[in-house]
Amino acid sequence: MSLRSCGLLTFALLTFCFCASASLAAPTPCQSITVEGAAYTICEVDLRRYAVRLFWRKPDGDPYGSLAALPPTQRAGRLIFAMNAGMYAPDYRPVGLYVENGRELVRASTKPGPGNFGMRPNGIFYVTGETAGVLDTVSFLRKRPAADFATQSGPMLVIDGQLHPRFGRGHSRKFRDGVGVRDAHTAVFAISDTEVTFSDFARLFRDRLKCDNALFLDGGSAPSLYAPELRRNGNLFPLGPMIGVYERAP
Repeated sequence: MSLRSCGLLTFALLTFCFCASASLAAPTPCQSITVEGAAYTICEVDLRRYAVRLFWRKPDGDPYGSLAALPPTQRAGRLIFAMNAGMYAPDYRPVGLYVENGRELVRASTKPGPGNFGMRPNGIFYVTGETAGVLDTVSFLRKRPAADFATQSGPMLVIDGQLHPRFGRGHSRKFRDGVGVRDAHTAVFAISDTEVTFSDFARLFRDRLKCDNALFLDGGSAPSLYAPELRRNGNLFPLGPMIGVYERAP
């Protein structure tokens, strides 16, 4: 082989390796930020590039339980991150509306009750194709938007640009996760990495993340996030419904 041929082959191999490395190192939609002294992991998802899916039970009927147990790939591509999708009963059944692949597996709950879920208005996060929305439960049931995936939780954090009317600075501090919608194609997921109040969390969505509507998903003693590129390994305790975000095939 001539020196010129060797040079061309070397250039081609280097180009291939560089492109492969660039592909593997594609930027994650998640980043760490600090707001008002509190640390958060924020994942901004363009649904034209990423597919949002909900998971509850495996094909054998048992709950997935673990974020790391979700399918590593879907038709859309590889799993980028996963997190809690809402509140659940002791048997890991969602406590409110749950829609998966267009099938309503659990009906919406409109009954008054205690706890965060019962702090009305609560709401519903839903995804249809490349669009997403967050609506309070009453508005969702009145409008009945089409939903490939939907999960009900509560309370609402931000409602048409206003903080939930029952929030004050006196709420307890806990780790919290939630979701807001900036526009029809952009869902923004947030996980607090330090303990925050509802008011802190709601202002994050409204003022920093620019979401006019946002929903609290769940919280507790530790944040639950599976994100291999961030070296976040998932949940310590079993979960009910879960959100998985996948790359879309090019």
